Amino acid sequence: MLRLDHVGIAVESLDRATAVLGPLLGAEPTAVEEVHGQRVRVLFLGDGDGRLELLEATSPDSAIARHIERRGAGLHHLAFRVTDLAGALRRLEAAGYQLVDREPRPGAGGHMVAFLHPRSTGGVLIELVQAD
Repeated sequence: MLRLDHVGIAVESLDRATAVLGPLLGAEPTAVEEVHGQRVRVLFLGDGDGRLELLEATSPDSAIARHIERRGAGLHHLAFRVTDLAGALRRLEAAGYQLVDREPRPGAGGHMVAFLHPRSTGGVLIELVQAD
């Protein structure tokens, strides 16, 4: 059973989204982090299971910019913790899931991550996060 780590939300502006969602949740944002490999700036709201990860594009050709262009701001992905990311990718691919990432890559907070394609997960982009 996978455990929810966070919900990723694509936003046009971290500042504007934090001003709306922070008070709603009663949560202070974490420091902004730039994930160069994914061409995004991110911050988290909340703690523990089910945090919100706000994602702002730093390049017009990033996945987040394309997402916002096609679908607008809003839900981008669900992220789940796994204890063995490489092993989980092998098992899921063998079970027929389509991988976006064949190998783990660096994500926010220094975690290794990988994504499953929405075509194989009922239309929802799934991120797997290596648990500490």
